[in-house]
Amino acid sequence: MYSEIQRESPDIGSILAHPDYLEGNPELIKPKKIVNPVKASRSHQELHRELLMNHKRGLGIDKKPELQRVLEHRRRDKIIQQKKEEEEVKKLQSPFEQELLKRQQRLDQLEKEQDALKEERHAPEFIKVKENLRRTATLQERER
Repeated sequence: MYSEIQRESPDIGSILAHPDYLEGNPELIKPKKIVNPVKASRSHQELHRELLMNHKRGLGIDKKPELQRVLEHRRRDKIIQQKKEEEEVKKLQSPFEQELLKRQQRLDQLEKEQDALKEERHAPEFIKVKENLRRTATLQERER
């Protein structure tokens, strides 16, 4: 029973109201469909035509949005520019400047090590004892 009720299509004509202007009264002005200004624009029509042609050819539109493509392009350009700048800096450096840089890096590293040693000297007694216990424990494990 329920399946029979579902199969029967309702009479749409009885549900919808009929417009008065279809009766042919000459005194009434018949309404016209409003034109969509976006669809009426030439650029929109050309874009739509191009999309249809691409679809017929099987050319898929790019999966990524335009903003994402532009941002990736900018990131790539920025990375390439940074690499070029680094190469130029390396080319401009003489061997003497390179040696000075190496020496400066070694001095910075030594300074960091000395700071670490100073911190250890000023550390509380219980931290020093704990470190000594760790060292003895690792030495005993190695002997076994």
